[in-house]
Amino acid sequence: MKKWIFTSESVTEGHPDKVCDQISDAIVDEILKDDKNARVAVETLATTGLILITGEITTETYVDFTKIARGVLDDIGYNRAKYGFDSSTCAVLSAVKDQSPDIAMGVNRFEEKNKDEFDSLGAGDQGMVFGYACKETEEYMPLPIYLAHKLSKRLTEVRKNGTLEYLRPDGKSQVSVEYDDGKVTRIENIVISSQHSPDVDIEKLREDIKREVIEKIIDKDLIDENTSIFINPTGRFVIGGPMGDAGLTGRKIIVDTYGGYARHGGGAFSGKDPTKVDRSAAYYARYIAKNLVAAGVADRIEIGLAYAIGVAKPTSIYIDSFGTGKISDNEIEKLLLKHFDPRPAAIIKNLDLIKPIYRQTSAYGHFGRNDLDLSWERLDKVSEIKKTLGEN
Repeated sequence: MKKWIFTSESVTEGHPDKVCDQISDAIVDEILKDDKNARVAVETLATTGLILITGEITTETYVDFTKIARGVLDDIGYNRAKYGFDSSTCAVLSAVKDQSPDIAMGVNRFEEKNKDEFDSLGAGDQGMVFGYACKETEEYMPLPIYLAHKLSKRLTEVRKNGTLEYLRPDGKSQVSVEYDDGKVTRIENIVISSQHSPDVDIEKLREDIKREVIEKIIDKDLIDENTSIFINPTGRFVIGGPMGDAGLTGRKIIVDTYGGYARHGGGAFSGKDPTKVDRSAAYYARYIAKNLVAAGVADRIEIGLAYAIGVAKPTSIYIDSFGTGKISDNEIEKLLLKHFDPRPAAIIKNLDLIKPIYRQTSAYGHFGRNDLDLSWERLDKVSEIKKTLGEN
C-alpha cells in the first residue's frame, strides 16, 4: 500500500502562452479551409502591445494574419486597454517564410518497395510521441488535469457570462489529488489565480470564486477538513496577459496533454498541420490508448511512437500497462498492430485531420474533451478489440 499526491495545472484561454497557441492554431485552421496540402509550422509571440507571428508556411492560399490575430484576441476578451491588451490597437507583425524544400522532399517523396497508399507520406520530422488513457474519469483522463481544466474553463465561463464581471482573461488553476494504492481518495489542495479589475475587494473575489467556480466543479466528497484552498494567494493580480508576461506558442505542452501524469514527446501541438507527427501521431497514440483501455485490455496504458523524418513506419513502438494489463505488453503490441495503423497518411485519413478543427483544442486540453467532437476521442475500435480478445 502506498500513498502519494499528484498535482496538475491548467490555464485559461487568456494566459499569454495560450493566447499564442490559439492564434497559431487559428492560422492553421484558416489555411486548411482552402488548401488541404498546405504545410504549416507557425509560432506566435505576445508581449505588451505586440503580436509577432513567425515560422514556416507553404501554401497556395492567402490568409490575413493581422485579422486572425485581432479576432482571437477579441474573442478571448483582450479588447480594452485597461485589461492590459487591446485587440484593435496592438501591433501585429509577421516574419513567416516557406518550409524548407529539404523537409518537403522527405515528407512528400518517400518511397518504399511494395508501398501502399499510406507509405506515400513520410513523417514531417523525427521525434517521439506518447498517448495515455486510464479509468480515473469517464473521459479516460487522470483526475488532476481533468479537474484543473474544468476549473479553468469555469473561470472563463463566469467571466464571459457576467457572473463575475470583474474578472479579466488571464488565470490559472492547480489541483493536487491524493492517491492510495493507485486509487483516488481525496483532494489535498486547490489553487486558483485570476486576473481581476483593480477595484474589487480580495475577500469578495475569494468568496465568489469559491462559490461560483470551485463548488460548481469539485465533488464535495473529495474535499475534507484537511483540504487547502488558495485563491489569488498573493492578494492581487491586476496586471496579466501579455502585459504581465510574454507568451509563446508551445510553452504549455504539459497542460495540453496529461498534466505530467504521463510522458510528453519532443514537440508541441499548436501551429502545426497534421503532417507533423508531433501533433497527429500524439493524437493517434491517445486514440489507441483510449480504445484499448475502454476495451478492457488494461486499466491504464501508455503508448509511445517514434518516427524518422521522411519515413512512414514508426521506428519504434513502446507500451506500458503498468502491471494492469489483462494480457502482456507484448501481446498488447500485437493487438495494436492488428487494429491500428500508425503511419502518418493512415493517421490523417483515419482521424480525418485535414480539417479546420484545431483552434478549439488550443485551450483546456487536447484530450478528454467530451465537449468537442474530436476523432481521436472516439471509441470506435472497442468492439473490434474485444472480439479479438475473445478469440484469444
